[in-house]
Amino acid sequence: MDWIDSHAHLYGKDFSGDRKEMVERALAAGVTRLFLPNIDSETINSMLELEAQFSDNCYAMMGVHPCHVNENVDHELTIVRTWLEKRPFKAIGEIGLDFYWDKTYTEQQYKAFRAQLELARSYDLPVSIHARESTRECIDVVRSLQDGRLSGVFHCFSGTLEQAREVIDLGFYLGIGGVVTFKKSGLDQVVEQIDMQHIVLETDAPYLAPVPYRGKRNESSYIPLIGEKIADIKNLKIADVAAITTSNALKLFKTH
Repeated sequence: MDWIDSHAHLYGKDFSGDRKEMVERALAAGVTRLFLPNIDSETINSMLELEAQFSDNCYAMMGVHPCHVNENVDHELTIVRTWLEKRPFKAIGEIGLDFYWDKTYTEQQYKAFRAQLELARSYDLPVSIHARESTRECIDVVRSLQDGRLSGVFHCFSGTLEQAREVIDLGFYLGIGGVVTFKKSGLDQVVEQIDMQHIVLETDAPYLAPVPYRGKRNESSYIPLIGEKIADIKNLKIADVAAITTSNALKLFKTH
């Protein structure tokens, strides 16, 4: 079975002791494509180094994460634009709004989100959207800019069934990760009602490891555990979940 991890921060410090081995574990588990969302200007080099090391398997995105947006937002956006001019990327991400950790820079978060959505339209790239405690707001921003050119995924989707349908109506995918294995998340009830054609799998490694690794460091080799849970929820064969979600991710990232 062939799997795709549509969102994993594998270049981060959490993997500094065993990064190569961790990627090799993913490949051995059948997770053959790994999409790397950027955080900010300080993570670009390490992300691109990992992409170069595993050039057949790792694919970089470019963007600035909402939790790293501050008074230097214009400088960070300039760096994003410079890199987009330099070389191709598979997506613009990780972008969006985060009202869970800190609302100090809400205005700047909105500015960065809108600016990067406009870049996505200009470069015909999908986006990977972070919407923690802000699903409603992110949907509204995307809707305001959706002219048929925007596509992407609401990564680590945690909204309601109604919001999931709104995301789908906007032409976006739902990124489903380890949270779907958590007993009280309620995400299983949303997934049950959503057609598989709208779902891509992700780990968000090193965060949000699925059961039985909850609370520990997450990694891309755990993608099949997420697939198993979805197969159980949807009463499907795991091979079908792998095939459908892999096909969806390839469409999302315009990859063959």
